[in-house]
Amino acid sequence: MSLAVGCLVATFVLLSVLRVPIAYAMFSGSIVYLWVSGQDVGLVVDQTMNTLSGLYVLLAVPMFILAANVMNATTISDRLWAAADALVGRWRGGVGHVTVLVNIVFSGISGSAVTDAAGPGMLAMKMMRDVSRYPAGFSAALIAAASTIAPIIPPSIPMILYALLSGASVGALFLGGVVPGLLMAGSLMVAIAITARTRGLPRGEAVPMHKLPGVLGRALVPMTLPLVLLGGLFSGVFTPTEAAAVAAIYAILLGIIVYRNLGPRTLMAVMLESARQSAVVMVLIASAFVVNYAITSEQIAVRLADAVSAWHLQPLAFLLAVNALFLVLGCFLDASVLLLVFVPVLLPAAKALGLDMVHFGVVVIVNLMIGLITPPYGLLLFVLAALGRVPLMEIVREIWIFIVPLMTVLLLLIVFPDFVLALPRWAGMIK
Repeated sequence: MSLAVGCLVATFVLLSVLRVPIAYAMFSGSIVYLWVSGQDVGLVVDQTMNTLSGLYVLLAVPMFILAANVMNATTISDRLWAAADALVGRWRGGVGHVTVLVNIVFSGISGSAVTDAAGPGMLAMKMMRDVSRYPAGFSAALIAAASTIAPIIPPSIPMILYALLSGASVGALFLGGVVPGLLMAGSLMVAIAITARTRGLPRGEAVPMHKLPGVLGRALVPMTLPLVLLGGLFSGVFTPTEAAAVAAIYAILLGIIVYRNLGPRTLMAVMLESARQSAVVMVLIASAFVVNYAITSEQIAVRLADAVSAWHLQPLAFLLAVNALFLVLGCFLDASVLLLVFVPVLLPAAKALGLDMVHFGVVVIVNLMIGLITPPYGLLLFVLAALGRVPLMEIVREIWIFIVPLMTVLLLLIVFPDFVLALPRWAGMIK
């Protein structure tokens, strides 16, 4: 490691420890790198503008954020909750199962774990704590774990970013995430069922059969959005970027025309908040590209690829090692840093070993989502602690119930690539 890279890392670590926003820490580290290496500091602007200007697919990010925020501002979450409750609420621990089902459907709209936690997650928190009297820590831990499904079942903002880095097909990544997302949901529901029996969690009230069609009918329209997106992508009617615009327009039309609860003031507030959130994401992406310039200049990725080749690692051994590393780093680093900084370093080595970029991407993103709920840094733990006003240590004590099944799913995805690749192959997106 050169002195300039060492200064970059030291600056980033120091500012991160001081709780400086990740994007600013990365920009600062990059400026220090350029200064120490004797390069023009103006390259920060050059790398940022030249890289971002040609990335058409990045338009999908603010569109998906807007769609999710519109859904949160209308009655979509309530309708989805009522439908899921009618289906599985009568089971022991039913409210927990309902939370997972709602997240599966909402995952097909938002593409963001934090959005799911702050949107339908808060409704789930109220139902579990106030209605069913679940322990606060358990409720928050379950919501955090269920929210990790959002970036796995398409659409997915992390998958769009990974596609930019790897050159993998966004559509193939989206389809590759369907089965893993359902496996994650199934594993969480098994954990809920076991916990419900051991702790005697209550059953919900059964919805009478004559009311069931009406409850499900109220949720039918919003449940069609994921089908529209996947159908359009699969048929080639629109690209992933265009799918994001379709999702945003669809959500706005639902709020204005169908449900009539999205007035001008609310829509303006939603757009302003979506613009703020989009700006945060874009600044983070821009800062990562400057760091990646330093990585490229120092040929760190090339050296790592050469080292891996020299070790004669098998693809499975490499995948296991990478995931073990990310699970450890995910305890201390933000998922966005791992995705935008560490993944590009590993991509040349993964390609040299012949790993499928879709399989590698989905596995890595599942790993990063587990990192969002892994103490001590897990971002979703802090989000739920703040929004739900639950002591952080209570959530940390309960979260392990759900980390274990999610890690089991991760291992299955590593060992059996067909869980990821079957659907994209069937759709003819990959060989």
